[in-house]
Amino acid sequence: MHDFKIPADDPGRQLSMVDPDDPSLSHLAVVGDTYTVLLTGEQTGGRFCLIDMKVPDGGGPGPHRHDFEEMFHLLEGEIEFTFRGEKRVARAGMTVNIPANAPHSFKNVSGSDVRMLCMCAPAGQEVFFAKVGTSVESRVAVAPELTKDAFGAFLAKAAALAPEFHTELLKP
Repeated sequence: MHDFKIPADDPGRQLSMVDPDDPSLSHLAVVGDTYTVLLTGEQTGGRFCLIDMKVPDGGGPGPHRHDFEEMFHLLEGEIEFTFRGEKRVARAGMTVNIPANAPHSFKNVSGSDVRMLCMCAPAGQEVFFAKVGTSVESRVAVAPELTKDAFGAFLAKAAALAPEFHTELLKP
């Protein structure tokens, strides 16, 4: 028999109901994708963050890995995930869990915008995105095109911040 007790309710933690169109949310352009931070680590006691991702056709991050779990739930479209070198396609309604430390990347292969939810546990990735991204008006805003120099500056900034956020950028 286990001597397990559920801790007392913490009245300092509040119910979260999020409208993705709430103008007070943080909307970020990250290398052509538009991310809306729905729940921050501060709101979840550091347990996770939740991000609404709009990924244009052909978009998505290059190879990387982190020491935290990521779960993606596709709301619209198709994403090709490359996980430890194996490519698999996920479609709307599917959920993909990326274990900690595994090399992965993803790319929109649907021919139109993809929307998916990304939950990182524990939280922290939302802070990384805020530091490397640029603010945009809404979750449906088109992320600005990056010049070659701006893309290079983004990569340099991301690489410099990656160790602080337990992330490693890998060679394509």
